[in-house]
Amino acid sequence: MDERQAKQYEVTEFPKQLEKTVSKIDSEKETLTKDTTTKKEEKGDGGSSDLDKDAPMLPQLKDKFTKAQSYGSDKMQFGMISSIYGVIEGTAFLLLGFLPYIWDLSTRLGQAYIFGMEESVADREITITLIFLGVTTIIGTIMSLPFEIYSTFYIEKKHGFNKQTPSLFVTDKIKSLLLTMIIGGPFVIALLKIIKWGGEHFYLYVWGFMFLFSVVMMTLVPLVIMPMFNKYEPLKDSELKNQIYQLADRISYPLNKLFVMDGSKRSSHSNAFMFGFGKNKRIVLYDTLMEQVSDGEILAILGHELGHWKLGHTMQNFIITQMYTGFAFWGFSQCYTNVDLYRAFGFACTDDNPIPTMIALLLFFQTIFAPIDKVLTFVTTLLTRMNEFAADRFSVELGYSKLLQTGLCKISLENLGAMCVDPWYAMYHYSHPPLVERLEAMMALDIWMEKEKEA
Repeated sequence: MDERQAKQYEVTEFPKQLEKTVSKIDSEKETLTKDTTTKKEEKGDGGSSDLDKDAPMLPQLKDKFTKAQSYGSDKMQFGMISSIYGVIEGTAFLLLGFLPYIWDLSTRLGQAYIFGMEESVADREITITLIFLGVTTIIGTIMSLPFEIYSTFYIEKKHGFNKQTPSLFVTDKIKSLLLTMIIGGPFVIALLKIIKWGGEHFYLYVWGFMFLFSVVMMTLVPLVIMPMFNKYEPLKDSELKNQIYQLADRISYPLNKLFVMDGSKRSSHSNAFMFGFGKNKRIVLYDTLMEQVSDGEILAILGHELGHWKLGHTMQNFIITQMYTGFAFWGFSQCYTNVDLYRAFGFACTDDNPIPTMIALLLFFQTIFAPIDKVLTFVTTLLTRMNEFAADRFSVELGYSKLLQTGLCKISLENLGAMCVDPWYAMYHYSHPPLVERLEAMMALDIWMEKEKEA
């Protein structure tokens, strides 16, 4: 599928279907602009709407078509090389006994520098596990660093997206590693103790623990962790701020605070997201998004995002994640005591000398569960794409159809989104439908709604 999409990036002719669709948007926008200007002139109003300021979309998309193709091609080729390297590295580690070697190394380090005579066997396993994870994290970071540097400072910079300085990149990496230690260490200790304590049905207790942990992290990440990397400032008093609160009130969304995030200090890519529980909902706008689209288009985009909440997609995704977690750990419970399985991967374990729990977890999720995960991920991707169409429909029914269409075009334009998309590749990889499919769906909905009004 990567090869199929790579061929799409070699296309030099602007896609006909996208051209036809965007031409309709420009035509309708031009008509609406003329009507609005005429009405303002009749009223003696010298002001202008957001649409008056917008240039036609099609010429801009055509102008950036070659750049978008080049950006997509560079990312695809780099991604394929990274994937091939990942397969070779993973296979080599399995065949050469990397995990058994690192576990033995961690055991020796623990015996030499940490263990006390009074420490129990169970406590020693936890200590060795923490050393093991520390060593593998360091090795993994070093092995992946060249790929991250190339992606950030060559590909993203080449196409005008990267805004990170080397010092900011290093600082982010150090912060991430420290957070991994601070949060990951206690998490691993609790997980191992629950598995050991839970008996035959330990997966039920693990499931409950994972549920509580995910709820806590959903609170901590936006409130504590994300501000460590980005600055969040309240949106200044403006007509846009008033309109966003009016939109929230319109659909009974308990908006508590509205922030602007300095995403531009790392990248010129744009985004918007929501977070918070109960009556403490918050919306975050990237500063890049506010520069790229008009106020009306921001409202249309937020209408789409709020649609996910109103239609229950946020809760649906949370429930699916919990079901996935429960199923995965139930599967692990079926393999946990299989001695032959671990011997096949180079571990000299017996009934009297069982496999370390962390090793069992890694082997299960990296090998046995991996193909199952691919199937489940594909199914959830299909569901997510359906939800994206539904959220688009919600924004359209709020009256933002034209603004959402132009807003999506601008975001695709500014982010050099793929304009030529292979259907098989999109079906498997795209959580969001391709631009032309979303535009056509909204146009079809406009026609249907107009006919309903006439009827």
